Amino acid sequence: MPVPLDLRAREIATAVVDRLPARGPVPLADPPPGSGLAPVMGEPGLPVLGNTLGFMQRNLEFSREQHARFGPVFWTNAFGTRLLVVLGPDNIETVLQNRDKAFSNEEGWGYFIGPFFDRGVMLMDFDEHRAHRRIMQGAFKRDRLVSYLEGMNRAIAHGLRSWEPGDGFELFEATKTLTLDIATEVFVGAEPGRDADRLNEAFIHTVHGGQTVVRRDVPGGRWHKGLTSRRELQEYFRGQIAEKRAGDGDDLFSVLCHAEGDDGETFSDEDVVNHMIFVLMAAHDTSTITFSMLAYYLAKHPEWQERLRAESEALGKDVIGYDDLDALPSMDLAFKETLRMNSPVGNIARQATKDTEIDGRFVPAGTNMMVGLYPSMRMEPWWSDPDRFDPERFSEGRREDTSHKFAFTPFGGNVHKCIGMHFGGLEVKAILHQMLLRSTWTVPAGYEPVMDYGTGPFPADGLPITLRAR
Repeated sequence: MPVPLDLRAREIATAVVDRLPARGPVPLADPPPGSGLAPVMGEPGLPVLGNTLGFMQRNLEFSREQHARFGPVFWTNAFGTRLLVVLGPDNIETVLQNRDKAFSNEEGWGYFIGPFFDRGVMLMDFDEHRAHRRIMQGAFKRDRLVSYLEGMNRAIAHGLRSWEPGDGFELFEATKTLTLDIATEVFVGAEPGRDADRLNEAFIHTVHGGQTVVRRDVPGGRWHKGLTSRRELQEYFRGQIAEKRAGDGDDLFSVLCHAEGDDGETFSDEDVVNHMIFVLMAAHDTSTITFSMLAYYLAKHPEWQERLRAESEALGKDVIGYDDLDALPSMDLAFKETLRMNSPVGNIARQATKDTEIDGRFVPAGTNMMVGLYPSMRMEPWWSDPDRFDPERFSEGRREDTSHKFAFTPFGGNVHKCIGMHFGGLEVKAILHQMLLRSTWTVPAGYEPVMDYGTGPFPADGLPITLRAR
């Protein structure tokens, strides 16, 4: 079977990076005299590209190599900027707790995805973020999740019926379509059809816009398509707002149109548009990556697939309800281990707004940063045997995730902890429950997916599995 051109190009690029001679450490900036701080050390990488290829296509390996050379805080050039990378629970805590307000979400994420997800709740800071999050929280309370689950289960059953059993079934691509359909129905309140297909296509181009090295509005490029699609999404949502505000729908779009904070604060029309575009991205990408990789690990470890299937069969229901989650403890263990091994948000962006320090190292104002959630959860000394799929590490007898408050951070932490994390977990488990009852699946011995990096590490080869009906 011939290797696809994009995968061959990736292999060649990786080989080139691997053959580059290691350069000597260079300080990010000299610490102020008398500060007692050490400089952050690192190296720039290739001219123009820097270490973008290493960061995108072999993020875990790159992080491990740089950590071995420079420690848990280092810098490199990537994505057209000088980038500080932060690893390890202690340093993650420093940034996410942000006690002296030295780190900005808005400026950090703004550099990477601002033009496509401007004014999303993740791209806000401090009081403004707190106000918007307070209003939005009503959309993710228990009664809302129960309501969303009803529509979610319908969309899942419809989508899984279209999955044709056979060899080489590309699970990641099929899951991407399924989660988009779920988001369209549950979040937007749109029926499957031409409008939904158009919405989905615009959404995909918007997400891809920020995942490009050429960060210019060049016709035909990803950045240009992303900006065009962002405008299309804005027009669509603006055109629906009056109807949503007048109605009493239970989709997320309607809920945001009517949401109020404790003091009666509401979202403007533009707020609703911006939050809808962002939430679609956040929910779709994270659920797609998590479910696909969870299914992969269950294919690779069939004893766990059978263990989860037995629990789902014992439940005696074709679909799960919100109150059924406690009856699926093994599924929760496997879900958490997948989040650890393949965090769907691999790195989170920040920018230093003033001179500060991390781990005794000087960080100058204006420094763009990436906090490495994914590599930190896959590295010693912070996790034992980190490359082994071992869901029992989350069991009550072990609880390795409690070694540090910020050891297990797939949803971020502190005030910016993912507001939709319970929705995402519910979606992944609802899909998996139905799939376990309908199908069995395997992968060839020794198969490992070719990984690339978007919001987090994802299988660039489509994740082909052998799918069989039960």
